[in-house]
Amino acid sequence: MNLYQKIFKEYWNPYIAVGIAGLASALYFGITGTVWAVTGEFTRLGGHILGWFGIDVSQWAYFQLVGLEGTPISRTDGWIVIGMLAGALITILLSSSFKIRVPKQKRRLIQGFIGGIIAGFGARLALGCNLAAFFTGVPQFSFHSWIFMVTTAIGTYFGVKVVNTKWWRGKPTLMKGSMNPVVTEHVEKRNIQPILGLIFACLYLALIVYFFAVGKSMLAVACIAGALFGILIERGQICFTSAFRDLWISGRAVMSKAIAVGMLISVVVTFFYIQNGAASIIKVAAPSTVIGGLLFGFGIVLAGGCETGMMYRAMEGQLLFWVVGAGNIVGATALAYGWDHLGIYNALAANWSKVNLMEQWGPMGALFGTIAMLAAWFLLSNWWEKRFRYGTGIKHQKRERVSHVTKEV
Repeated sequence: MNLYQKIFKEYWNPYIAVGIAGLASALYFGITGTVWAVTGEFTRLGGHILGWFGIDVSQWAYFQLVGLEGTPISRTDGWIVIGMLAGALITILLSSSFKIRVPKQKRRLIQGFIGGIIAGFGARLALGCNLAAFFTGVPQFSFHSWIFMVTTAIGTYFGVKVVNTKWWRGKPTLMKGSMNPVVTEHVEKRNIQPILGLIFACLYLALIVYFFAVGKSMLAVACIAGALFGILIERGQICFTSAFRDLWISGRAVMSKAIAVGMLISVVVTFFYIQNGAASIIKVAAPSTVIGGLLFGFGIVLAGGCETGMMYRAMEGQLLFWVVGAGNIVGATALAYGWDHLGIYNALAANWSKVNLMEQWGPMGALFGTIAMLAAWFLLSNWWEKRFRYGTGIKHQKRERVSHVTKEV
């Protein structure tokens, strides 16, 4: 029971969870030649939904770029998303933590939907979200990922400014009733959630076996990887929104540092694969990356979670994040339309190059340069945490000194 308690009742150390995610994402790239990604599949789903209503999107330039062949259950990217939801749900059930939750302030549903639209639009404008344009983009040695990382951080800063305003927070919800706690007789109830979790896990395992048996090994690998990612993001509570948002609100940098460690592990393993013939995935570094990162960072704070955080929280039963997910799909699909119909590509991405750091700096230069930048990020996050956590920053220290001098006078 102690082992079960540690695995399913307690959240995992974020360094361990993100570190394993970094290793798993690199291994997934080595096996499949593609990366851990989410919003590309959200965009394709948006295209499929439009198709159900008789809208032909096959000639839209963005869908020609990302591909629209097949369905989510016939694509590896589709099973990454399905697997993440399944893996998160399995651990949530095994930990008996599923519960339908509706925000007390219904305005949060509208805010979450708006935030989801902005984040989805920004992610696809930058050709990737916190995964493909960040966590798995940096190990590919694509310079656009560093632009996206910095601009996402800036976007979250402005997002925090907005969500801290009174008009955004609204009036607090007051609960009627006595302040005295009501004592009720404790009734022991058998919790069926772990049983459901075990049944669901067995069914999912059977699906993986089926894919291997019928020769669809890549789909089986995607099923395994997706479920593993889902387990890791839920047990480690991995959320890129909190990694940046916490820096601005409380100065807490644990998730920021953990992500740096996870990417460092992924960089080393990915480098090995690329040096042995795997083709690195490089995206264009353009104004679209800058604007996309700003919008994505801003949107995820308004929504209350990034794609990873949104997915496991939705599986916990939090209605808000199903609404955020719908907003993501709407925003991503809107970008797909605007890519050529509104001239977004020509204005923000055309004639800009894909910058591969391995070509610019050489293989070893790119490896050690990327490691150095990730180490600098870790050290900067650590310095920030010590200097600014919970009001321990310079401004707070100055106020203390002024107060002390005033008392002396």
